[in-house]
Amino acid sequence: MSDKQLKDIDYSVLDLAPVIEGGSPAESFANSVDLAQNVEKMGFTRYWMAEHHNMPFIASSATSVAISHIAHHTSTIRVGAGGIMLPNHAPLVIAEQFGTLETLFPGRIDLGLGRAPGTDQTTAYALRRNKDGDANNFPAQLDELRGYFDPTLSTGIRSVRAVPGEGLNVPIWLLGSSGFSAQLAGQLGLPFSFASHFSPNNTMGALDLYRRNFTASSTLSEPHAMLGVNVIAADTDEEAQRLATSLYQQFLNLVRNTNMLLQPPVENMDEIWMEHEKHALQQQLGSSIIGGPDKVKKELETFVSDTQADEIMVISQIYDHSARVRSYEIVADIMNS
Repeated sequence: MSDKQLKDIDYSVLDLAPVIEGGSPAESFANSVDLAQNVEKMGFTRYWMAEHHNMPFIASSATSVAISHIAHHTSTIRVGAGGIMLPNHAPLVIAEQFGTLETLFPGRIDLGLGRAPGTDQTTAYALRRNKDGDANNFPAQLDELRGYFDPTLSTGIRSVRAVPGEGLNVPIWLLGSSGFSAQLAGQLGLPFSFASHFSPNNTMGALDLYRRNFTASSTLSEPHAMLGVNVIAADTDEEAQRLATSLYQQFLNLVRNTNMLLQPPVENMDEIWMEHEKHALQQQLGSSIIGGPDKVKKELETFVSDTQADEIMVISQIYDHSARVRSYEIVADIMNS
């Protein structure tokens, strides 16, 4: 295996559509459109949005609708879900939604699928109205969904068809933060996206599982792994560290089960977190890359060399929108240099 360089791989965006303190979901969507238009010009490959529910600081709960809005305001960048939490939905509905998106924006739509609820159990129950949305049913749900797009994958006679959807090429990715989806993606010959941005300690094990279990398919002849990575880039290391305190506060609020909007940066996190919380967050956010251009470039090079990622998906949870756009600009300059 040849050592991968930054210039060899694609780079993409995961937008969590953050709702900031003092802001609103409407402003969040306006910022998402502006960011998507900017990163399209910068050469990013994909712009994905994620399904979360009952989280006031994330606006992309109606993910397929948000994707349509971004696709409508851009022209070349691929737009998709990173991801749709399939146990929350009837597979037919997702096939129809993404069949519609692919019909409206041909050749530009990706469908990343996760098996977690993307929320708490009470909200998951409210979404599904029953308790049948078990993550253990994910392989069967995935088979059903794929069969709506490609009836040759179905077993037996199927009288229900996805319109639009049937016969369309909507690339399906499996998303994961552990080994389950890594192994399944390998066995099915599908591209795999791993959540290194919040599960860094499981990254290498999941990649190994995916690559060892990979079987070539009509979709892929060889494995394709994309890794999520938090990047907070600024013109100086000090400014990047300051901006990163918004990300730290977000994860701290998740740990404390306090639903707050994305908070502005602070000068000193030690006034906010306890020592054990600091240690826990450093573990969970251990792969985050925070700094000025030189530091970010060096750490991205090491990350790609260590993981042999085929693509990286950059997440930049930054309170100030202009600073967020600047962070992606720095990443693009590094990837293109």
